[in-house]
Parts: sequence; structure tokens; C-alpha cells
Amino acid sequence: MLAILVLVLALMPAAVVAQGGPSGQGALRTETYKPAIWVDPDGCEHWVFDDGLQGYMTPHLTRDGKPVCRDRAPQTPDTRTACAVLNADQLFRSGRARVSAGNRNRLIAFFRKADAKAFIIAGHTDNRGSQRRNMALSLRRAKAVAEIARQAGVEVFDVQAYGETRPKADNRTAAGRAANRRVEVICMH
Repeated sequence: MLAILVLVLALMPAAVVAQGGPSGQGALRTETYKPAIWVDPDGCEHWVFDDGLQGYMTPHLTRDGKPVCRDRAPQTPDTRTACAVLNADQLFRSGRARVSAGNRNRLIAFFRKADAKAFIIAGHTDNRGSQRRNMALSLRRAKAVAEIARQAGVEVFDVQAYGETRPKADNRTAAGRAANRRVEVICMH
């Protein structure tokens, strides 16, 4: 039902009549508001309603609150391809978000050589510790890598934190937890 309503709204622009002139008097003018769908770089849809002067935008969500995204591969965070996956155990001390000088230089060299217009930096953790702590740690680590990217003179499009919510390996093993402690660098071409 909602899809039909959206389709009808998209096909039929709304007209709003407003009084012109600084004192509210004078000729009436008609403004056209045209609803649209904007697709972000990850392929996710957003509802947009704009008259060119003022607008409104909200994410298009399913009934259970998940974003509606197009072409699920490779553009969405679950399936997109990273141009680098940085092992957090090599970059950071346990529970920390400070990058050593040697790793900082390696990252600067990587960002300067990468053939990308911009980068998305996404931090991840294993499931040890609280969800709140893991989310905060993954954000601090992603921000630390993003700051190094900016120092290298490249554009950082977004910094994302996923904590323990997107494991790529089994958290029940030491090797799996190590693989989940990572910072992904997604190259935008």
C-alpha cells in the first residue's frame, strides 16, 4: 500500500499556493514540490521532498527498520569489497585506538598510492567485552585511521563503526576473534 502511495506521489507533483510580496500581499504564486528517491553511495534509498528552497529527507526503511538498498552487492556494508582490511591487532594495542608511528607511515603510503576518489573507513571488533564498549572502540579506531587518511591528503567520505555486529569469522575461536578485530578501508571510485 505504501509503495502505491509513493508511486502516486512521485508521478503527481503537489502544487502549493503562497502569497507573494514582502508583506504577504500581491500576486499568488504556485510552487511545485516533487517527491523523489535519492540513492546514497552505499546504494540505500532515502525519501526526498524538496522545492529547491527547503527540503526534507528520511531513510527508506523496511517494516523491521532495515534500510532499503539497491544492488546488494557490492555496494552495501554487508557485501561491499574493501580495498584494504587492516588487522587491528597489528595496528593497535589491545583496547586502544592509537596507531604506532611505523604503522602510521605504512597507512599514509597506502592512502597516497590508492586509486580512489574517497574512502569509507569502517571499524569492527570481536565479541569480547560489552556491545557499548566494542562500538565505541571500533569508532575510535576507524576515526584514527580516517585521521591518518586525511593527513595523507585524501578525502574520507564516511567513518563507520560496527563493533561486534558484523563478524567475518567465528567469535568462538581465537583465530576468528582476531579476524573480526579489523578496520576496513573501502575505496570509492
